[in-house]
Amino acid sequence: MNIDPIDYVSRHLQTLDGGLKSGLRILLIILVAWWAIIIVQRAIKALRIRIAGRFGDHESQQRAETLGRVFRYMAAVAISLIAGMLILSELGISVAPILGAAGVAGLAVGFGAQALVKDYFTGFFLLIENQIRQGDVVQLGDHSGLVEEVTLRYVRLRDYDGAVHFVPNGTITSVVNMSRGFAFAVTDISVAYDEDLEAVMRVMKDTASQLRADPQYSNRILDDYELAGVERWDDSAIIIRGRFKVAPLQQWEVRRAYLLLLKKRFDAEGIEIPFPQMVVHPPASTLAA
Repeated sequence: MNIDPIDYVSRHLQTLDGGLKSGLRILLIILVAWWAIIIVQRAIKALRIRIAGRFGDHESQQRAETLGRVFRYMAAVAISLIAGMLILSELGISVAPILGAAGVAGLAVGFGAQALVKDYFTGFFLLIENQIRQGDVVQLGDHSGLVEEVTLRYVRLRDYDGAVHFVPNGTITSVVNMSRGFAFAVTDISVAYDEDLEAVMRVMKDTASQLRADPQYSNRILDDYELAGVERWDDSAIIIRGRFKVAPLQQWEVRRAYLLLLKKRFDAEGIEIPFPQMVVHPPASTLAA
């Protein structure tokens, strides 16, 4: 069989030229997708900053930051999927059968990955209902700490000891948020049974007023000290309860400062802070003797 060299080279050049053009188009799709992801994410970030600046309060900024992170992630995933389908089409792979197979496979995976699907659905409603935001201090079941990241799949917490907890959204049945609007710094003060309770409560209120007048705490304490009164009788002490209304996340700092200041006042006033005591009675036989 005779092969025309010119025809053979021409066919190979055409194949090479087609492959080169296809490769260039794939490269162009990748570059455009990369550029689109950057532009969209920057636009979402700018919109988040604009919305947070319009409201001006810290809570709105936290929510805008949390939603912005999620929307940037979703935009990157959507653009990447579109780019992937265009690349498959450029390689001559039909996308329609893949989409049909993906639908069938999605049903099978849905039954096998119900926990993962539940994570995403729960995460979506956690964000929409504004239950958790980045920067909040929350308790999720047995886990509590500062919210470092909120995604559609999990919440990342860092506790007081520095340990990081990844809590799947599907396992969250209740959310205790300790950083919404305001908080209460509750103080249970123990005093001896023979103390003048009226005098003790006057000292507690005076100390609270002194703390609120301190410039370091004046913007953290939102209202006057609320003295509830005698809370209970313990074995060796009477418990007097009170509380401060404070700014979010300031309850622990205000409580520690108040207890330190109150200890100094109790020492100056001679008010006894009791400790557990045990009274030992002699046996009846000893008394009889």
